[in-house]
Amino acid sequence: MDIQLTSLHWVYLAFIVFILGLLVRKRDTTLICVAGIFTLGIIATESLSGSVSGIFNSFIYATKELIGTIFIISIIVAMSRVLIITGINETMVKPITGFLRTPTLAFWGIGIIMMVTSLFFWPSPAVALIGAVLLPVALRVGLPALGAAIAMNLFGHGIALSGDYIIQGAPKLTADAAGLQVSKVMEGSVPLVIVMGLVTTIVAFWMMRRDMKNGKWNNGLVEGGAGTAVGESTATVKLPESMKRALAIAIPVLFAIDVVAMFRFDLQGGDATALIGGTAVFILACVTLIAHRNKGLEETTAHLIEGFQFGFRVFGPVIPIAAFFYLGDSAFKDLFGNGLPDGSHGIVNDLGVALANAVPMNGAVASATLSVTGAITGLDGSGFSGISLVGSIAHMFSTAIGGGAATLTALGQVAAIWVGGGTLIPWALIPAAAICGVSPFELARRNLKPVLFGLAVTTVVAMFIV
Repeated sequence: MDIQLTSLHWVYLAFIVFILGLLVRKRDTTLICVAGIFTLGIIATESLSGSVSGIFNSFIYATKELIGTIFIISIIVAMSRVLIITGINETMVKPITGFLRTPTLAFWGIGIIMMVTSLFFWPSPAVALIGAVLLPVALRVGLPALGAAIAMNLFGHGIALSGDYIIQGAPKLTADAAGLQVSKVMEGSVPLVIVMGLVTTIVAFWMMRRDMKNGKWNNGLVEGGAGTAVGESTATVKLPESMKRALAIAIPVLFAIDVVAMFRFDLQGGDATALIGGTAVFILACVTLIAHRNKGLEETTAHLIEGFQFGFRVFGPVIPIAAFFYLGDSAFKDLFGNGLPDGSHGIVNDLGVALANAVPMNGAVASATLSVTGAITGLDGSGFSGISLVGSIAHMFSTAIGGGAATLTALGQVAAIWVGGGTLIPWALIPAAAICGVSPFELARRNLKPVLFGLAVTTVVAMFIV
């Protein structure tokens, strides 16, 4: 497998390095991503009008890819508002506060609950479920909104998704590409997922506590977000205590019915998210009508508008960045035509193949290369688009060194999903950030060092296993 790199590949890589450098320095990258889209368009189309049009079209492409997430976040936020102003939210979370009594218990409790839920339903719908119920508890006991987002993100989009032991979407893709049984890849991933999960979450928690103690903690709250509203609002619409208690019981029951339906009808991913979103709209409408009575029709619309305003306020800065990174995969051909060489699998995947072909073959180098290659393929923000490539490269390396196929395949899978599945790329971690009302860029910055440290330790562990 040999791909000839072109100027498009090198320009894209240069922009990636520059963008990552800006993120480390806590600078905004939106304008740089727009410049990157324009530059790639000029090179691919050799047309000024084509490259300028490509900027707008790339925004449309990114919005289409993200619209489901935008809607579920907006609806959950709208529902949360009406629960907050009626005091139902406070009544609903009272029983849980007895278990999550400290910031430490809240961090690890939310994380573990998120991980278990994500194993069955994947992280995006799990974020909506967990965030709506447990975020108020976390804020009440002193865990910052950003801390709750870190816990949900690392345990859900990191640990649960990188192993994917229940749904088995990720190991199926990598196993097929590597010519292995799915069970072999899952067995090989167990020690790596455990090491990666423990190291990353412990380092993230330690850094959070350290910075809070030293006064260096930036919560990254978004104006009007759930992280501020839940912690500061008091009930402004009076409901009888009996009514609040009844609704506080009914709402978790409705979401529990959703969980049962997901099992019963095998709903996953977008289908599971849609079920939760529809339930949230139903709850929003019913509670608003009960609370506002004659003004219920107008207030329902007002809460929906408020939710969508928040959703687009959060996603607005992210769409240009997502547009640039999507060009690393299938979006490039859709937007700029066949500007890549024959046999290309997309700019990001081509770079991964080139890296794999440029290094010598031994266990240590193979492990490091698979880790880096997986991380590179994850830069498109999906985590899944490049793991078939990772499986193919793992097969090639394991043949050359005489073994270790399952471990190498699992390592590439873990690296790709931790980077692209939702812990480092800003738009991939938006669900957790938006539910908690914090900036996705601040969440990405908080995750960067723990995830990179975890990948380094996991890679070293893989070297010994191989």
